[in-house]
Amino acid sequence: MGEIDKVSGPLVVAVGMLGSRMYDVVRVGKLKLIGEIIQLDGQKAIIQVYEDTSGVKPGEPVESTGMPLSVELGPGLLGTIYDGIQRPLEVIEQRSGTFIGRGIVASALDRKKKWKFVPEKVIKKGSKVSQGEILGFVQETPMIKHFILVPLGADGTIDSIKEGNFTVDETVAKIKTHGGVVNVRLAQTRPVRHPAPFTKKFRPTQPLITGQRVIDTLFPIAKGGTAAVPGPFGSGKSVIQQQLAKWSDADIVIYVGCGERGNEMTDVLVEFPELKDPKTGRSLMERTILVANTSNMPVAAREASVYTGITMAEYFRDMGYAVAIMADSTSRWAEAMREMSSRLEEMPGEEGYPAYLPKRLAEYYERSGDVEALSGKRGSITIIGAVSPQGGDISEPVSQGTLRVVKVFWALDAALAGARHYPSVNWLTSYSLYSDTLAPWYRANIGEDFITGRAEAMRLLQREAELKDIVQLVGEDALPDSERIVLDIGRMIREGFLRQSAYDEIDTYTSMKKQVLMLSTMLYFMKKAEEAVKSGVTSDKIIGMKVKADISRLKGVEEKSIESTVGKVRSAIDSEFSAMLKQEISRQEIS
Repeated sequence: MGEIDKVSGPLVVAVGMLGSRMYDVVRVGKLKLIGEIIQLDGQKAIIQVYEDTSGVKPGEPVESTGMPLSVELGPGLLGTIYDGIQRPLEVIEQRSGTFIGRGIVASALDRKKKWKFVPEKVIKKGSKVSQGEILGFVQETPMIKHFILVPLGADGTIDSIKEGNFTVDETVAKIKTHGGVVNVRLAQTRPVRHPAPFTKKFRPTQPLITGQRVIDTLFPIAKGGTAAVPGPFGSGKSVIQQQLAKWSDADIVIYVGCGERGNEMTDVLVEFPELKDPKTGRSLMERTILVANTSNMPVAAREASVYTGITMAEYFRDMGYAVAIMADSTSRWAEAMREMSSRLEEMPGEEGYPAYLPKRLAEYYERSGDVEALSGKRGSITIIGAVSPQGGDISEPVSQGTLRVVKVFWALDAALAGARHYPSVNWLTSYSLYSDTLAPWYRANIGEDFITGRAEAMRLLQREAELKDIVQLVGEDALPDSERIVLDIGRMIREGFLRQSAYDEIDTYTSMKKQVLMLSTMLYFMKKAEEAVKSGVTSDKIIGMKVKADISRLKGVEEKSIESTVGKVRSAIDSEFSAMLKQEISRQEIS
């Protein structure tokens, strides 16, 4: 027990804290605000407080809990909305009303609800078990089995294990270890700053299918991979992350709003409970956890929310699930680090950020991966972090520190957003370093034609960009017919394929099957157009073809009828080009 010596916003200096340890959680002041020790100097402790410190005075008590900042993990996590320090917002509202009261202690899990625990058949009294091994499961939702794992560090022999209905606090098994008997509950705690151990890390080989055409086709991300979404204000960072959270084929989705504006998080909190999972038709919240931490909350809480989210992700990864975590946005977390660093009077780095910013970012993204867990199951964590550089300038430290460690770069473009082209991912500056790694999966599951088609589409878009620069100087009419066709097909791919509406019931999600059919149809049209131009057909006739409207409408066709519709469109392409070629041959014969 110590007392407050100094208060500077979220930074509190306490004296008399002899025996405290780094990253211990403390209770600050008469309100018992939650804080964490981030520096120690003899008996003086420097604490970052995760709640508003207004009115807290020197002389008030500070009490150390003796435990590091941890999250509680167990059945009941899915479908819950937490704040940055894992307090359920619904419980907080019941206790303090609309505004979050200070010093509220709220359990992360429901202590009264009973869950049916079913032990693994091979686990019996006398069985030897090691940390991370699966003891049994609880059917948390119709789709998700919540596996109960041996707590970390609890290697030993099963003394007792029983099936039945239990609360998260009741003992379901006892393990004899060298240090004594460990009581295993349905719930366990893990410190947030220490990555969970695993057996082996694999090279990611399977894509995370998102249903967003520009991502899945041109710039894919692997399960267990990392991606950055930098872009200026209004370019659609939050929308693209929300789309990925809604439609990606991850088993578990954790959406962390680590400092975005209140209205953006309100959209998430309102929309997600109403959404249907495309795989099951049930509520999307049955496989989602939300961590809401808006920009008007204390800045230090942003750091807690980032680590809370990734620790929960590791827990589900250890069960063998593919987890996708959305961090919106890591720039707010970096700004919080900058403020705390300045209050600590540390030597500033570039643009005032602390010198350890790149290290913290790297440590966070390195907790992703496709791994063999201690349970023997294979699970993955895919991290997608939004970055909010001022004015879209990605030369600033947060963007650069992120780009050094991630392998996918989805560059959001203010000009595209201004033209109402969403997702506003710039196809000329974005990249994915997973394309080659994922190629074997695409060949086996989609086909070689998809890989060649993607390369052809990228080549076409790059050539279109070059021609648009020339057009600004000499005008489109000065181009030969073959180049005008490139401009027209490029426009078709941009408008009919890359552009996608998040608010259209059909267009919001596109399966890989539909993406392949759409793109191949556009490239088929391009092939026919090039042949027609070589035969003497003018570009004006091709640009004015009626079938182009049918191609652009493919995005609005339902999944169940896309094959038949594409077949009809291709027949229309053949017949219309055939008619044009006959006319051209007749014209040439007459002349």
